[in-house]
Amino acid sequence: MNASGGGAATAAVTRAEYCVIACAEAWRGGGEILASPMGAVPSVGARLARLTFAPDLLLTDGEATLVGPDGEPEGWLPYRRHLALVTGGRRHVMMGASQIDRFGNQNISCIGAWERPARQLLGVRGAPVNTLNNPVSYWIPRHSPRVFVERVDMICGVGHDSARAAGPSATRFHRIPRVVSDLGVFDFATPDRSMRLASLHPGVTVDQVREATGFALTVPADVPYTRGPSPAELALIREAIDPARTRDREVRV
Repeated sequence: MNASGGGAATAAVTRAEYCVIACAEAWRGGGEILASPMGAVPSVGARLARLTFAPDLLLTDGEATLVGPDGEPEGWLPYRRHLALVTGGRRHVMMGASQIDRFGNQNISCIGAWERPARQLLGVRGAPVNTLNNPVSYWIPRHSPRVFVERVDMICGVGHDSARAAGPSATRFHRIPRVVSDLGVFDFATPDRSMRLASLHPGVTVDQVREATGFALTVPADVPYTRGPSPAELALIREAIDPARTRDREVRV
């Protein structure tokens, strides 16, 4: 389907639910790996993936317990085992980003010059280790030029150009499968590994995405729409996984 001219959103499916599906697809085909979703929509997406096409996916409560898609304990995940999964590449984390640039460099530390920032954020945290050891995708609930920037103010999550500049030790396990925003899905399937529009959420146009992006985005001639949930997936999202509709607090469309 060519989405270049936009299209009407399916009435029964909300934008937040398209975002859930887009996040869930990040874990397709991953096998027995640990999903580390950060945010309501990625969390619903990971649980949906586990219940449908990724039954081997491991989920955690964020502390020391492996849980099932219903949130009930399934096993123990001590910190040393968690670190082994991270450093061994057996985790796929979906992080947030205060800024992200065309090559996937991510900033969650500060806005402005590091020596005198205008705003202090979370700090670098584990972003460098995450991006150099296991797959890292990103979830951005408010797509805007303030987030999708020409150049991040500080590199926390390592992008393709930064990994390339650092050499084989940085590129060996470096992988950014996708970026999901409230407007669409993005990947880095370009010759220089810069960001490309992979799909639009129904109801969004290419022009909207371009206007909300602070750098020149690669846009194919034919842009598909993000796939919608099946009736069974929609029932799981609404009735079993997220009846409280936490997804709508992140995506208000």
